Amino acid sequence: MSKSFGAESSTDEVLEGVSLSGRRVLVTGVSAGLGVGTARALAAHGAEVVGAARDLTKAKAATAPVRADAADGGSLELVQLDLASLSSVRACAAALVANGKPFDLVICNAGVMATPFGKTADGFETQFGTNHLGHFVLVNRIASLMKPGGRLVNLSSAGHQLSDVDLADPNFERTPYSAWASYGRSKTANILFAVEFDRRHKDRGIRAAALHPGAIQTELSRYLDEEAWRELTEIMAQVGRLPGAKPISYKSVPQGAATSVWAAAVAKADAVGGRYCEDCHVAEVIDAPGFTFAGVRPYALNPDHAWALWAKSEELVGERFA
Repeated sequence: MSKSFGAESSTDEVLEGVSLSGRRVLVTGVSAGLGVGTARALAAHGAEVVGAARDLTKAKAATAPVRADAADGGSLELVQLDLASLSSVRACAAALVANGKPFDLVICNAGVMATPFGKTADGFETQFGTNHLGHFVLVNRIASLMKPGGRLVNLSSAGHQLSDVDLADPNFERTPYSAWASYGRSKTANILFAVEFDRRHKDRGIRAAALHPGAIQTELSRYLDEEAWRELTEIMAQVGRLPGAKPISYKSVPQGAATSVWAAAVAKADAVGGRYCEDCHVAEVIDAPGFTFAGVRPYALNPDHAWALWAKSEELVGERFA
């Protein structure tokens, strides 16, 4: 009988008795928070982890626990990756492809949240460009390295409920900018990317899923200004007014990373492929007004919508991917 996990499960509980020896994993965003927690859990169970980060000096210090807890052949290698620069993304991907070592798992963990309006090095709105387009190019450029039976896991968020993607104006050139609407767009894009990647690669035995890790106090909130904090307070108050609402509980980093390792290495591929997960299970589809924190919106799983985002993303980055 398979074990049952939930919101309070930790990475070590989810991976208890699981050997990842000989499996190679790419994890983006290993300079803090969930990225470090995810890498630590995987290496502690024998995985060869390649950790990507923009600031390698910071990442080297932050990942000391990963190296300390590595066991059964587990290891950590760091590579440079700035998702806000497609030249950096392409250079990282090119180096990985030239190395030639395949991946069993790719976990797209890195991201930014509710940033002030800005643009990436390539002129894309910061959150859409960093959270979605950077990972879109990276993953597609290394897709040939993913083994049959492999898996892609995209970290999304309950924040996807705040807004659908806007394919007519992805960079807020005509729409008034909202930090949280932008975040919602990018997190919806993370889910739709997983849906379409799963459709394109499942015949090779490679599956993709997206997930909400939960509310965790990490560096992700470092960009929030006074207005963004005010809007977040209003959003949380809205959740509290829902019928039967319970207070939102913050998770520890090992609890927050648990759904990532569960979706990547524990859950059955057919159960999570093309789906959105939370609290170590596949989330319920909820088509209701307002922000509910739990569940996934239908627009984030719509296959036609996922295909359209893929096509728009190819147009924006100037590349076509099989």
